[in-house]
Amino acid sequence: MAVETTIVNVAARASLWLQPHRIVLIVTGLALVFAAAFFMRWDWLPQYYEMALVGLWRTLWILVVTCTLGFLLAVPLGLAQAAGPFWLAAPAKAFCTIIRGTPLLLQLWLLYYGLGSLFPQYPWVRESWMWPYLRQAWPYGVLALTLSFAGYEGEVMRGAFAGVPKGQLEAARAFGMSRWKTLRRIWLPQAFYRALPTLTGETVLQLKSTPLVATISVIDIFAVSSKVRQSTFLTYEPLLLLALIYMAITGILVFALGKIEARIPNKIG
Repeated sequence: MAVETTIVNVAARASLWLQPHRIVLIVTGLALVFAAAFFMRWDWLPQYYEMALVGLWRTLWILVVTCTLGFLLAVPLGLAQAAGPFWLAAPAKAFCTIIRGTPLLLQLWLLYYGLGSLFPQYPWVRESWMWPYLRQAWPYGVLALTLSFAGYEGEVMRGAFAGVPKGQLEAARAFGMSRWKTLRRIWLPQAFYRALPTLTGETVLQLKSTPLVATISVIDIFAVSSKVRQSTFLTYEPLLLLALIYMAITGILVFALGKIEARIPNKIG
């Protein structure tokens, strides 16, 4: 009986892959791989291999740092809008509105070319421990991406906090829980679970926003691809490889966050 069930499951999975549209996608993918391998130039890869690894590492840590810091900032932004007094809710709402209403590239340039150009004018800044960092470009890129992620995710968290049933919060108060314990044990976990599908999409969008740091001379994987195109005069090869890298990172992100989403109901249910 178990053998028959296994055979049926294998046949069902095989039938899914043998659907016409899947067959067309597989054949198209194989044709693209064949064309890339035999009709395109890849002799430049050994020369730029180490630079590409450095750029990939920089892209990944910028993504992780900005998403982590941005989410930590988004939680109080969302909470202030959902349940805070006016003097907290109004600035939080204004921040999210400004961030969501202006292009990220503009925010990045305002920080780097605007704020960054003010610091050298103050001797106490140049003589402080901050100057070796403030004179570089990556802190402004990290700050811009962090604020952008916080602005978008803060609005998501506002809706997530507001979507938690008020009866559960009232029941927690009836049991004598403090506001901090209610937030930590009930309100925040359920709000996080409600926001997680959107958080996955925002994280993917954040990954696609990281190439903008190349406009302020931060060498990420996109900047390496641009350098290869400028040096070798090859257009399609570095761009195709770049697209493949971003697709791979996106697939890993979606898979990992999907696993987290599947586990959370057992913890808060």
